[in-house]
Amino acid sequence: MQEAPPLLLIHGFPLDAGMWAPQVAGLSGLTEVIAEDLRGFGTDTRELPAIMPMRSHAADIKELMDARGIGKVVMCGLSMGGYIAMAFAERWPDRLAGIILCNTRSNADDEDGVAARHEMAHNAREKGMDVIARGMVPNLLGPATHSEHPEVAGLVTRIIARQRPETVAATALGMAQRPDRLAVLQRLKVPALIITGEHDTLMPLPTSQAMADAMPGARLVVLPGAGHLSNLEVPELFNRTVQLFMEEHFKGS
Repeated sequence: MQEAPPLLLIHGFPLDAGMWAPQVAGLSGLTEVIAEDLRGFGTDTRELPAIMPMRSHAADIKELMDARGIGKVVMCGLSMGGYIAMAFAERWPDRLAGIILCNTRSNADDEDGVAARHEMAHNAREKGMDVIARGMVPNLLGPATHSEHPEVAGLVTRIIARQRPETVAATALGMAQRPDRLAVLQRLKVPALIITGEHDTLMPLPTSQAMADAMPGARLVVLPGAGHLSNLEVPELFNRTVQLFMEEHFKGS
């Protein structure tokens, strides 16, 4: 069993690293926890091209690892963060000690999905992020979160509203271009954990099951009461699930 590598968290869309606050606080006792804003999101001021592919976000993460002298990480990506983790795994599988894919899917967008990404890009530029936030939040969280923890909905609304429209547009168009990466998972030979929410309507359970089936030995965990943002909706359950995975596979966790 190898020493516990850093846990690198990749945030979802259109959010920033602030979404990982419960994990940074709750998991830092296991190992080093890294949660940085992706290019153009949150406090990151780097410019983006008109279309920002997932492989380009992955390349930024590789540069971050290189700059910090980090050889391998356990990479944990939620939703879009999962797309980026899979793009990273396609090019640099040797830099992964393990992978955690949360509320995400390996398949490409269908025709309707691509059209929705383009509409998102248009609306971000033309209507602004307050409108995007109000439209997205109802579908991002499960019914229990909306009824019992309205403060989570408020937090997610604020995080989305503070993003730059041009960043959201470029990254939405980049997601529309991503290929099917199921074969990447089939080739990946590292410990794998798939997490989803019981009430995630954006990424239904079969999408998580397909990823788990692609990787021999992968564990699939469905978190009760959670929707699409499982790490924020049931943070204690999410953290415990990650902790058990790290303790099973890595010393010092």
